[in-house]
Amino acid sequence: MRAVAIQHFGDPSGLQVVDLPTPSPAAGQVVIETEAIGVGGVDAMIRRGTLDGYGFRPGMVPGSEVAGTVMRVGEAVDPDWIGRRVWAFTGVGGGYVEQAVAAVDDAVTLPDGLSSVDAVTLGSAAPVAHFALAHGRFAPGESVLVRGAAGSIGIAAVQLAVRGGAGAVAVTTSSQPRGSALRALGATHVLDRAGDGDLTAPASYDVILDIVGGSRLPAFLDRLAPNGRLVAVGMVAGLPPADLGMRLLEAFQQSRSFSTFSLNTVPVAARDQVRAESFTAAARGELAAVVDAVLPLDAAAEAHRRMDDGHVFGRIVLTP
Repeated sequence: MRAVAIQHFGDPSGLQVVDLPTPSPAAGQVVIETEAIGVGGVDAMIRRGTLDGYGFRPGMVPGSEVAGTVMRVGEAVDPDWIGRRVWAFTGVGGGYVEQAVAAVDDAVTLPDGLSSVDAVTLGSAAPVAHFALAHGRFAPGESVLVRGAAGSIGIAAVQLAVRGGAGAVAVTTSSQPRGSALRALGATHVLDRAGDGDLTAPASYDVILDIVGGSRLPAFLDRLAPNGRLVAVGMVAGLPPADLGMRLLEAFQQSRSFSTFSLNTVPVAARDQVRAESFTAAARGELAAVVDAVLPLDAAAEAHRRMDDGHVFGRIVLTP
């Protein structure tokens, strides 16, 4: 079968189409004929070599979420799964393939009316946004800032904050068209990447979801209201400075807090419930899946070039 592997780390040219054996499921696993493959920020970080300390090696197949039809099941898996349309998490890799292997516990049945493309746009992003807001103890009436709102997690976070009754929902983004699109999804204030550009925006925020990280993260700690909470859910711009904690200590009397959030810390049953609810909401038109582009699997390198250029709004999806 066709797959895309990282033959060398660095620029997107390291992604190359390869032939791999057709997979067989082990006990507790399913094999899915993929119809859509999500291209995520973590995929790009792995490909760049940013996460080389985690033991990734040349030849690995990136991609963590797919949607399609279950073709084969392993031992101890109910055969009723065969023929079922599902979304599935494949782990830190293994998704850029024509047939993907996933644990049956990491597969969720898709509702009628939801496309596979929309499923991989929301499957990880919506639960991350949901639980990150909960991690930040977001409550109705509070102000929220989503830093780096143009990706799938940020777009989901904006919609969920609006649905949750936020008093204001501000976003940072890089262009006026993106800002207009985020306003259409419910954002009340649009800021530039530095957090400026809207004089009517709140001076401080109760909750900040930060998907960007990098050198500018400490400055956003200064945007927290008293008792405000900043939750880091991504580091697409790299790690923040090592003295990040000093920013909090310098504002000790503001009782601000910083935390990280990973979906790995959420029990599987809770994850699956929120994911299924998100899929149902999308099928009903209550939650928008924003797709930047749908490209063939062979164009994975082009997908990563677009991500590196920083002009993607929503999610890029690959289709075999």
